[in-house]
Amino acid sequence: MKIATILGARPQFIKASVVSDAFKNAGINEIIIHTGQHFDPKMSDVFFQDLELPTPQYHLNIHSLQHGAMTGRMMEKIEELLISEKPDYVCVYGDTNSTIAGALVAAKLHIPIAHIEAGLRSYNRQMPEEINRIVTDHLSQLLFAPTPLAVNCLQQEGINQGVHLVGDVMMDSVLKYQEKAQKTSDILSRYNLQEGKFYLATIHRPSNTDDFVRLHAILESFINLDYPVVFPVHPRTLSCIEKMSLNNYLNHPSIQAIPPVSYLDMLVLQTASKGVVTDSGGIQKEAYILQRPCYTLRNETEWKETVESGWNQLVTPEEVTQAISNFIQPLEWKSLYGNGDAALEIANTFLTIF
Repeated sequence: MKIATILGARPQFIKASVVSDAFKNAGINEIIIHTGQHFDPKMSDVFFQDLELPTPQYHLNIHSLQHGAMTGRMMEKIEELLISEKPDYVCVYGDTNSTIAGALVAAKLHIPIAHIEAGLRSYNRQMPEEINRIVTDHLSQLLFAPTPLAVNCLQQEGINQGVHLVGDVMMDSVLKYQEKAQKTSDILSRYNLQEGKFYLATIHRPSNTDDFVRLHAILESFINLDYPVVFPVHPRTLSCIEKMSLNNYLNHPSIQAIPPVSYLDMLVLQTASKGVVTDSGGIQKEAYILQRPCYTLRNETEWKETVESGWNQLVTPEEVTQAISNFIQPLEWKSLYGNGDAALEIANTFLTIF
């Protein structure tokens, strides 16, 4: 059995680390194709090192293009590789340009598609990710859903065949790497951080970075909190900050701007933080799993369970300070994303099929 896995972005490397390990243990032959969508070594290579991911057999080095050009170029290269490799399945993760490129090519070559993290919906089609995940779900033959809500979303769209509720592979990742992170990461001492004495912020979505008024308001909210903000700055966000002449915020004493960090460092930062301010889907989940309050700078989220639980709040930049001040920790925490065996369930599903 041969599976071609398409990867390209940080969250996909994290998810694939546990699934690739499960494939290996199950005797499944996996070919990894890295599109290069995240090209900065600190956004890509470091994750392969920290998570002990197999070295990709192919690296396409496609990045820094508009959505259409990037997706088109990926499709061209992926098509050549799939014709050559002849995999039994193509496995894609999440909702990036790499995801949709792999799914479209596989569909046109009549290769079955497995979509890990299927069934997510924000119901905001202004997000490129929403289009990517909808199309990928409707093209896929195997849909590995992380939550009952995701299964329900698929059913509402008439997708009932090939759906498997397996839990979330990011739960697997956190459980697998949390202890290693605590033992090996020196991120707190490196930046002289004290547990519970800082907030962690990550911002990268175009809706937050590409509008001057919005980005300015976000950075302004950071300097009004009761503790400093540790801010690993995404390369794209840094470019926007520089273009908009907002660099002075990165030198403000209340903002500790640092380069992008490894997954292990990020786990330690989240665990030690007083709370997380983000627009990342993956960080919302990790914050919940680590039982950290999360304040999401978006109007909607795919991870509605985290909001309903009380651990996550959707906020505008102007609401961040008040939301943090008024936060009351929920009395209850329960595992929303499975028991940490999603990758094993996925591998076993493939073995059953074959």
